[in-house]
Amino acid sequence: MEKTIRVLTSKDFPYLKEMNTGIEDDYVIRIFDRLSTEPNRLYGLFIEDQLVSLGGISIYMNRYAMLGRLRSDRRYRGNDFATKLMAFMMNEAFQIEGIQWVGANTQEENIPARRVMDKIGLSAYTMTHGALTEDTSILQTGGKLWTPIHNLERKKEWVDKVYVQQAAVFPFECYYPFPASEALFSVENLLEWSFYENEDKTRFLITKPDQKKYRYLHAVYPWNDKTEQPGLWETISADYQDLVQQTADDNEVETYIWMDLTKEEVELLPANHPFTLPSPWILYGITKQEWQKTKETVAVEK
Repeated sequence: MEKTIRVLTSKDFPYLKEMNTGIEDDYVIRIFDRLSTEPNRLYGLFIEDQLVSLGGISIYMNRYAMLGRLRSDRRYRGNDFATKLMAFMMNEAFQIEGIQWVGANTQEENIPARRVMDKIGLSAYTMTHGALTEDTSILQTGGKLWTPIHNLERKKEWVDKVYVQQAAVFPFECYYPFPASEALFSVENLLEWSFYENEDKTRFLITKPDQKKYRYLHAVYPWNDKTEQPGLWETISADYQDLVQQTADDNEVETYIWMDLTKEEVELLPANHPFTLPSPWILYGITKQEWQKTKETVAVEK
C-alpha cells in the first residue's frame, strides 16, 4: 500500500470530489482554488491514487502558521492518516522562512481532532466561545460613547502593555487567535482597526470588520468586567450599526457582532444575555524553539 503526501494543485480537485468525508456543502470544495494558492497551501495524503486525508496551512503576518481544514475519507479512518498528515504539515510549516509558531484551532467537542493535536505535540493555549449577537441593548448601561484613539503611539502603548508584554493570546481574526507579538500589530493594522478608550483611560477597546461565512464586527476587549464598564456596549453597538449601514446593499451576507469569550467570562454574563454561544474553540500551538527541542530529543532517543 503506497502512501504519499504532497502539495495539492488545482489539478487535484477531482480527487477531493471523490472523498467520502460526510461533510455537506463543504466550503473547502467551494473555494478549493483559493485555498490551494499561495499564501495558502493544501496537502493531501494519498493511498495509491486515492486522496484519503486533506489539510491546509495558512500564513499570518509572515510569522504564524495555522494548520486546519482537516478532512478524512470515512472509508480510511482508523489508520492514523490524519495524524501523519498534520505532523508532516507542521514540519513543513517550520521550513517556511520567518515562521516562529505553528498552531491549530478545533472545537471542544471534536475529540478526534484534539487527539491529533496531542499526538503531534501541540499544547492547548486557551479556550474561547465565538460569541455572536445582533443586539447589545440588554448589556448597555446608558453610558457615554468611549473616546476614539487616533494617536498611533497611544495604540502601540496599549497593545504592548496588555498583549505583547504579557505574551497574551490576541484574537487577530475571527477563528484565528495567536500568542501576541509585535508582528500582529503592524502600523497598517493599527491604523485600520478602531481603538477606543474609556473616560478615565483605564480600559481600551478594539473593533475591526471581518468576514468568513458571515460578516462580523470583531470586538476585542481584554478584561473580565465586560458588563460593568459604562459605555462599552454602546460604543460596540454604534460601530456595529455603522458596519450594517455600510454594507446595506449586500443583503445576502448576514452581519453580527463577534466577541471571544472564555468560559469564565460567559459565566459572568447576565442570565438574559443576547449571545449565541457555539461550542468553544481550543487554540493549540508550538513555538519553533519548542519544536526544535522535540526533534533533538527524538534524535537522541533514536
